[in-house]
Amino acid sequence: MARRHWLGGKLRPLGCGAGGGCTFYAGCGSDAVRRRPTAPAAWGGRFFLLRGLRGSPAWVKMAPWPPKGLVPAVLWGLSLFLNLPGPIWLQPSPPPQSSPPPQPHPCHTCRGLVDSFNKGLERTIRDNFGGGNTAWEEENLSKYKDSETRLVEVLEGVCSKSDFECHRLLELSEELVESWWFHKQQEAPDLFQWLCSDSLKLCCPAGTFGPSCLPCPGGTERPCGGYGQCEGEGTRGGSGHCDCQAGYRGEACGQCGLGYFEAERNASHLVCSACFGPCARCSGPEESNCLQCKKGWALHHLKCVDIDECGTEGANCGADQFCVNTEGSYECRDCAKACLGCMGAGPGRCKKCSPGYQQVGSKCLDVDECETEVCPGENKQCENTEGGYRCICAEGYKQMEGICVKEQIPESAGFFSEMTEDELVVLQQMFFGIIICALATLAAKGDLVFTAIFIGAVAAMTGYWLSERSDRVLEGFIKGR
Repeated sequence: MARRHWLGGKLRPLGCGAGGGCTFYAGCGSDAVRRRPTAPAAWGGRFFLLRGLRGSPAWVKMAPWPPKGLVPAVLWGLSLFLNLPGPIWLQPSPPPQSSPPPQPHPCHTCRGLVDSFNKGLERTIRDNFGGGNTAWEEENLSKYKDSETRLVEVLEGVCSKSDFECHRLLELSEELVESWWFHKQQEAPDLFQWLCSDSLKLCCPAGTFGPSCLPCPGGTERPCGGYGQCEGEGTRGGSGHCDCQAGYRGEACGQCGLGYFEAERNASHLVCSACFGPCARCSGPEESNCLQCKKGWALHHLKCVDIDECGTEGANCGADQFCVNTEGSYECRDCAKACLGCMGAGPGRCKKCSPGYQQVGSKCLDVDECETEVCPGENKQCENTEGGYRCICAEGYKQMEGICVKEQIPESAGFFSEMTEDELVVLQQMFFGIIICALATLAAKGDLVFTAIFIGAVAAMTGYWLSERSDRVLEGFIKGR
């Protein structure tokens, strides 16, 4: 572990827990202070809780010792300076915040804290001071089992780093936890009852709810008759309303719901079983035990029979739809494209044919309009479609202003076809200049200086010539000429 310091002197390790956290003491006896790294993660950095054995808490940010040597010391000081909060105009803008998750009820947070505390007690039940002289520590301080050292080690692991609510509750209740640890364990062994219910008043006993811990419907022994959940049970909130299980209803879930019957009942228990499928009320599980039917069914001799809405004009379908009966209901489906109104699926169930279709036997079939002259005009041809047709230009023709004209394939033009006389003169000058530079380069037997001059001259003359006619050359390339 890296060496740390605080303004009051050096901290000496007394013992380390299984989770890696160590208890530190500065001084001895009643002046000893301890630290616990349980500051909320949102604070940033490393914070430690320093307090006297009976004193009030104080969070202190610890810093590493400055290293030896000029360069390391300068780097260490620079890192500390960069960690200081800068002016607001130098600080980066915070990222966009999403909607925060719903906060747990304080009672649930307190219950989780106590459960974690009890697990810490189980984890440290076989530990000792671990300071090298256990016998001296137990003789002069206390037995490890009931010592503050063990309490600190347990509290170190109570809250996860990201559980801010747990950290906040722990800081509010730490004095109470210490009081229970040193003075109340014998008379109040249940930490949850003593801390969360009696002291902080965040929770209620099982089977009760609300600020006054009123009993849930059905009583505290069997809230909601054992067949539902009492809203707010065990907390200081909620309405106490019973959210019944499937098949149960009533204020305390003491009746069978719709579609269920009493299969068994006594003074304390009720068993509700499901009726036969379409039965809303029944006297038993059989098909013939129906007393009332669900919507879409009719009761006939204690049986529920499906109502055919399509045959009784109970359906409400559109003009271009047809009705399909289903169990307890019906569906409306679209007619075929060939139909204007229909009695079923397909072109053979049409009441009347749509425009572009004709009756052929019992079916509405597409009319081929292209068999007649429907596309007047030169170089036009007809293309049949489902329920209609369209006129298109013949191959090799394209539509222009309502008529079909022959497509013109542009002839490829040479690169020099549109060159002016002035450009020809410039090109001749460039040619002779290149020849002269080439001869000079050969005369220099490949000297790098003359070679560079030659390349530069060629590039300069080419650039000059292209700049004179760049617009026409670029336009020609774009048009594929």
